[in-house]
Amino acid sequence: MPTYERRTTIDAPIEDVWAFSADVSGLEAVTPDWLGLRVESVIGPDGTLGRNGLEVGTEISLSMRPFGVGPRQYWTSLITEVDRRDGVAYFRDEMVRGPFDRWVHTHSFFADGDRTVLRDHVAYDLPLGPLSGAVSPVSHVGFEAMFRERHRATNAELER
Repeated sequence: MPTYERRTTIDAPIEDVWAFSADVSGLEAVTPDWLGLRVESVIGPDGTLGRNGLEVGTEISLSMRPFGVGPRQYWTSLITEVDRRDGVAYFRDEMVRGPFDRWVHTHSFFADGDRTVLRDHVAYDLPLGPLSGAVSPVSHVGFEAMFRERHRATNAELER
């Protein structure tokens, strides 16, 4: 399965970066406008609707319309793991419905003094069958643009 990874140091303590990233409003704030993101719903593990929820079993439904072209693409992810300890934290979401054959995104946070190392790691399969391997390197261009902007925006939102 192909992977993509981006790592950035954020000029804010891990507690602030975690709190920001653990809320859907953080996702909305850092997603590039050109993706046309809309959060459709957040359903907690107990079945209640809410706006934030970083608990295992939370389902987040989104839609995107990149560059305002074509129909909206719908995407549902499930929070499958959450772990937070002294100086280290992560959560993982896995796509259960959406445009990829498989998408597993691990968001990791590592304390570095008063700063935080933010790492996004994505393992994915494109929906192109045998052509996926050949096209996968091209997908890195889109991932790089999106995650570079998300990391820049996270730093901008949290800088002191």
